[in-house]
Amino acid sequence: MKTIFDNEARQELLGRLNKLTAESRPLWGKMSPAQMVKHLRLWEEMIHENILYSRPLIGRLIGPLILKKVLQTPEFRRNSPTIPQMLVTDTGIDLDGERSRLIALLNSYPQYNLPDYSFIHPFFGKMTRGQIGIMAHLHLDHHLKQFGV
Repeated sequence: MKTIFDNEARQELLGRLNKLTAESRPLWGKMSPAQMVKHLRLWEEMIHENILYSRPLIGRLIGPLILKKVLQTPEFRRNSPTIPQMLVTDTGIDLDGERSRLIALLNSYPQYNLPDYSFIHPFFGKMTRGQIGIMAHLHLDHHLKQFGV
């Protein structure tokens, strides 16, 4: 599986991200390009800043089991659920500004040094660096495919 920690894989994602325009239309879902990039930025901030969100009971019960399955699948399901804090519905978002903030976060992965299991995903629970790398790549790839880039 590809990982965000691999420079070549990360550069490929960044190239695709830079092809996104305000006129890009989703192949599924309701977000605009700017909303999607903000969503990705919020998700990356959660990882890099180790932001802890409350975990639903179902996530506590089966999250680690689902994580194993997700990490073995080449892509996310369309219209997968997300936590409320990552839902972006506001309008008037500056696409280029959000993209710049997201790119800075993605480019900081070579310096990511949190110990394994210190990051806790709101559904999947504690994750290793390896799991974060695969999940981050899958998440970015999923949303870039959503907009055909």
